[in-house]
Amino acid sequence: MQKKIAIIGSGFSSLAAACYLAKAGNTVVVYEKNETIGGRARQLKKEGFTFDIGPTWYWMPDVFERFFADFNKKPSDYYELIKLSPAYQVYFDQLDFVTIADNLPEIVTTFESIEKGSGKKLEQFMSEAQSNYNIAIKDLVYRPGESPLELITLETAKKVNQFFSTISRDVRKKFKNTKLIQILEFPVLFLGAKPSDTPSFYSFMNFADFGLGTWHPKNGMYSVILAMEALAKELGVTIHTNATIEKINIVNGKTNGLLVNNETILADVVVSGADYHHTETLLDPKYRQYSEKYWNAKTFAPSSLLFYVGFDKKIKNVEHHSLFFDVDFDVHAQAIYDNPKWPEEPLFYASFPSKTDENSAPAGKEAGIFLIPIAPGLEDTPALRERYFEKIINRFELLTNQNVKNNIIFKESFCVNDFVNDYNSYKGNAYGMANTLLQTAFLRPKLRSKKVNNLFFTGQLTVPGPGVPPALISGKLVSDLIEKYQ
Repeated sequence: MQKKIAIIGSGFSSLAAACYLAKAGNTVVVYEKNETIGGRARQLKKEGFTFDIGPTWYWMPDVFERFFADFNKKPSDYYELIKLSPAYQVYFDQLDFVTIADNLPEIVTTFESIEKGSGKKLEQFMSEAQSNYNIAIKDLVYRPGESPLELITLETAKKVNQFFSTISRDVRKKFKNTKLIQILEFPVLFLGAKPSDTPSFYSFMNFADFGLGTWHPKNGMYSVILAMEALAKELGVTIHTNATIEKINIVNGKTNGLLVNNETILADVVVSGADYHHTETLLDPKYRQYSEKYWNAKTFAPSSLLFYVGFDKKIKNVEHHSLFFDVDFDVHAQAIYDNPKWPEEPLFYASFPSKTDENSAPAGKEAGIFLIPIAPGLEDTPALRERYFEKIINRFELLTNQNVKNNIIFKESFCVNDFVNDYNSYKGNAYGMANTLLQTAFLRPKLRSKKVNNLFFTGQLTVPGPGVPPALISGKLVSDLIEKYQ
């Protein structure tokens, strides 16, 4: 039977859910608190420059293809994809970097040139990673996390030992060179936890990296949001911006809609793609599933200090994506996870989309995005932001052997306070709840409320976890559950 469904938020998971639910014949309305859609994947435009505010990495293209195929569409119906070649580079010292090619054979050659015998070991590691990818991304992550039995299959039974070892341990058994270890540990950072806390099974992220490559949607990741908006509207979805949700209304243990901008909106089903913790504050305490103690005990993925910088010249010696691992990874990781504080010497990441996409910056100029991962919940002041920009831009100049500070036209920043203000993000986290062993699948916050009938959740704090491809999957999972329980 057709239902009226109200969806909170307009990020990837909300838009995905909206598309699936509209396709099933429901009347779907999306409510977004900000002026523009996209959630964390919004855009900044300034003086002819265009920046993705949030995600900048397009990995797992097969997940996007599977999403659009569910509607008899293809990504190419909406946006152009460019495979980055090289995929990215990793700096370890002054003009000392490793370039990661866009194909595995070249990456194998690179590894072998750095550590004798590592090429063959990488091929073996990647074979296992691909096997895990086929099990995880093509099957397990499309299960809704309602029961531990979802994880028990013939394939996972064969790999049970990989859930009790870690990426860090496995990589160090095979490789001795520090550069290669850090390169192989890097992809699991997208899951929001230290490699030493991430189960070995998650090596499927290495296949996403080396096996499937790194891509760029022309005009940025926001092109994917616009594609999903177009698809949603084709399916009959209505989207309202500047729509602040003040309360989820409950009658006799069942939601009947929302209070939006002080107006009561009736709905048969409510889906929240907003921050899970925040969403539960829209409920009276007796209807909340998870306590403050519960949230505080969880391992959250990092927050970030981001800078969006317009340069009046082209930047040398960098690729579209460049990682700066010239300081101690373990010390920075401790400042995020073990003893939360601002790191003395942070690792950082830089993206220069105008290396690939001429629409990102005016001719002869460069758009730069700089990101420092930090612990959620830290103090955030203009002085701290400025101090850390000076730290990384000085190192950037030294490592890449060029002067750029005097070529800055403008810079904008985004940090903990902005994540809280713009996204109601718990402690200002950027990527949701980390995928550790005890925060995987059925051990994550549930897609369906146990206390309020017809209230559902989607996004990076629930199943399957952080990242853009999991967000698309989360939207599908919640729509399937709604169809199952309605």
